[in-house]
Amino acid sequence: MAGSGSVGRAGRLLAAIVLGLVCTKVARADGMKAAMLLPGSINDQSWNALGYSGLMKIKSLGIATAYSENVPDSDDTASMEDYARQGYGIILGHSGRFLSAAEQVGPDYPKVQFIIGGGAGGQAPNVMSIDFNNAEFGCQIGVLAARMSKTGKVGGVYGLEGLPNIVAQAGAFRLCARKARPDITVTIIYIKDMEDAASGKEAALSLIANGADVLTGKLNAAMNGVIAAAKEKGVYATARSVDSIATAPKQVLTALVEHWGDMYGAAAADAKAGHLSGSFVQYGYATADRTTGANFVYGSGEFSPAVPKPVVDELMAMQKTFAAGGMKITPTREDARGGS
Repeated sequence: MAGSGSVGRAGRLLAAIVLGLVCTKVARADGMKAAMLLPGSINDQSWNALGYSGLMKIKSLGIATAYSENVPDSDDTASMEDYARQGYGIILGHSGRFLSAAEQVGPDYPKVQFIIGGGAGGQAPNVMSIDFNNAEFGCQIGVLAARMSKTGKVGGVYGLEGLPNIVAQAGAFRLCARKARPDITVTIIYIKDMEDAASGKEAALSLIANGADVLTGKLNAAMNGVIAAAKEKGVYATARSVDSIATAPKQVLTALVEHWGDMYGAAAADAKAGHLSGSFVQYGYATADRTTGANFVYGSGEFSPAVPKPVVDELMAMQKTFAAGGMKITPTREDARGGS
């Protein structure tokens, strides 16, 4: 979860999407009821907590809300259909893994708008996904890791192997680390549970034991385990939450904070304009006039004082190149494979 300010903004803007959607034809049947499915605990201080905070802001506005946390993969479709049957006009799946369920349930409930955060596809007219450009940010993390490594070995811990946004970020991490430093060894480990901090720590310790001195990852509560391992062994890491900076200020180089409130808000603007449909909307540096979808945070800046200025300058230059469309990263599943 981002800091309290980020969560507050996320809540306000997530509320905006509901208020915007109730004005659209697709949500008019029962637009004052919104439900969210979450893959993990709302107390994870990460991904799920951010989604829940947004939903609670909606509730404070007098809008009826409901949520299901720790939803097992096997229950995705049934849980989504249950909310649709109960008359919820807007159903939010706060993870890309809910996309297949939305695509399955959507045709049976044409008056319900399904929005998937972290998905990579959609199905007209009432299923859409939104995400940030994982490849751009993953590429920057790869360059940062390569520049900061003294051993020439870096590693990443991820879950949901094969999910498009995981492929994008993990694959770009590997591709760009190698581009920045051709002799670098990049090792990726996948764990089964994005919420299992013990598994995250175990995987991170394995990478460290094999020489990795810079770690990254895209996990939920399990990311806490990666940061704990980095702190314990005194190696660098990138985080997904500013809370991790407070936990390990000397080890965390930066936190990639995802602005889901901003992305939901941008989607709301599309809804008000009548452009909301089954599609995939991706935000990045080229969409900064609306939202970049995420940004690097460390204190009042973007990177730890441990990161040399020439490296920071290189990363800032990459942002400008991405914004201008001068660099495209298209990782494949092979690029994101587990192992070295």
